[in-house]
Amino acid sequence: MSLVERVLETARRIRPDAGAAVLLRETSEVVLRWANSTMTTNGATTDRTLGLVLLVPLASGGTGAGVVRLSAPDSLLAGGAEAGSRLTDAVRAAVRAAEDSGAARDAAELPPPTGPADPVDDPADETSIGVFADLAAALGDSFGADHSAGFADHHVTTTWLATSAGVRRRWVEPAGAVEVNLKEAGSSVWGGSSTRDFTDLDLPALLTDLRSRLAWGRRRVALDPGRYETILPPSAVSDFMIYLAWSMGGRPAQEGRSALSRPGGTRVGERLTDLPLTLAGDPDAPGYPTLAYEPVLATTSSGDEVSVFDNGAATRRVDWLRDGHVGELAYPRAAAAEFGTRFAPPSDNLLLTGGSDASLTDLVAGTRRGLLLTCLWYMREVDPETMLLTGLTRDGVYLVEDGEVVGEVNNFRFNESPLDLVRRATEAGATELTLPREWKDWFTRVAMPPLRIPDFNMSSVSQAS
Repeated sequence: MSLVERVLETARRIRPDAGAAVLLRETSEVVLRWANSTMTTNGATTDRTLGLVLLVPLASGGTGAGVVRLSAPDSLLAGGAEAGSRLTDAVRAAVRAAEDSGAARDAAELPPPTGPADPVDDPADETSIGVFADLAAALGDSFGADHSAGFADHHVTTTWLATSAGVRRRWVEPAGAVEVNLKEAGSSVWGGSSTRDFTDLDLPALLTDLRSRLAWGRRRVALDPGRYETILPPSAVSDFMIYLAWSMGGRPAQEGRSALSRPGGTRVGERLTDLPLTLAGDPDAPGYPTLAYEPVLATTSSGDEVSVFDNGAATRRVDWLRDGHVGELAYPRAAAAEFGTRFAPPSDNLLLTGGSDASLTDLVAGTRRGLLLTCLWYMREVDPETMLLTGLTRDGVYLVEDGEVVGEVNNFRFNESPLDLVRRATEAGATELTLPREWKDWFTRVAMPPLRIPDFNMSSVSQAS
């Protein structure tokens, strides 16, 4: 019997009237690091966690949710008396947590299965250091030419979900990324790329782009703070749009505590821009198979946008923005019923489409005078009512005159709202896979276009390099 089935059986034995969801995740990860154009570190790890969600009817009325999270060593997988005792203790702890938590506002019956059951006793998939073979060879060829530092990681996460409502699902999500820094005479440039398995990674092209930026940095231009026409590359756009997607909670908007609120309701349906931009999360991601994500919701925490009572509910495409309008907001099933709308789960990928076929180079060529950013850094929220963010530019801001980059300028602190950037954008280029700089540790499945902003707010000069 698989571990998730044994946990469910233990929960049924101890508290047969409770609903239960068991979430097991195992991540196999390899990493490669280099500095001063020398390989410094490589390694492989495996991490396994077990989450138990117990939904307990309360004597006082309503249903309480109790959650227990455990590391899952091999001994727990193997079974036996010690493992059985530990699982019993975990279930009893979840019962106590549910009773102590009181009646949950997001209570709902666990969703029934939406498709055929998966074999939840199949083992986890793994990665290996061999995934970096081509990358390491390409890096070795480049080390004589560049002062290079960087990091690459690849991980394969296998998830098993079993619920008392009959859901039995198993899925595998491979993902990886590489980040490269080059330095020359006080200039620093950064580039990154996300990948599924490193077979689609073109490191020579990435290095060529970075070297061209180093050449731009050989001429320095000092600029004062101010509002500048600015071209945001896909990576910088992704950092703004990820924060926008994270801020699309329906309940906060309904209750007047978010930038998506308006008197009497929410901003759903409001036009933000005449550009036909659509910002979507889509588990199937047609055209971008490397962005596909989990088929059903699996979580051990609840909040305004997600609920443990929704474990096993099918994920779906959600258009946060649709053709320039605010499309949908994120609602757990209970909140969707409360507010008379549709269940909309948060997404694990993000695609901004609706731009032209223009490349970043094309947008530069169409600029009379403006700035070209590279990436953003240390972004923080300033005002939740307007979604105003502050942060720093880093690793290259360039002056564009008459369609050509003419030099590197100083870094800035900026103050901008993702909502306002959508409102003010005058041009969007072609959507492409990219890697966020700020949010890379939490969110990597993104495809974005470059954007032209006519008056990006560089609020002060920064000494960041």
